[in-house]
Amino acid sequence: MSVKELEDKLRKRAKRKVSVRKAIYGSAERPRMTVFKSNLHMYVQVIDDDAGTTLASASTVEKALKDITRNVEGGAKLGEEIGKRLLEKGVKTVVFDRNGYQYHGIVKAIADGARKAGITF
Repeated sequence: MSVKELEDKLRKRAKRKVSVRKAIYGSAERPRMTVFKSNLHMYVQVIDDDAGTTLASASTVEKALKDITRNVEGGAKLGEEIGKRLLEKGVKTVVFDRNGYQYHGIVKAIADGARKAGITF
């Protein structure tokens, strides 16, 4: 992949991200769960946009979750972990923000893992 193609790919994702964020907003009753993927790690945050605070987060950078790999199975485990952390805080319903990524593969696995833990979208 050339530099121009990579820049174009990132620009398109940023445009999709802005488009998705126009419609999605997290509140105290229904916070926003957002996903980010880097080349090595996966990150999930649950954000209350009204207060501007992060309610819970989980990532493969944490020592407890270091063994989770960046693939579909790892995404499901990360989704289950964030689901458990949300249930401990009393949050049962969230709005899912795919952050400009297509809803398949790792992103879908994270959402399905959270559903398996008891979180509804």
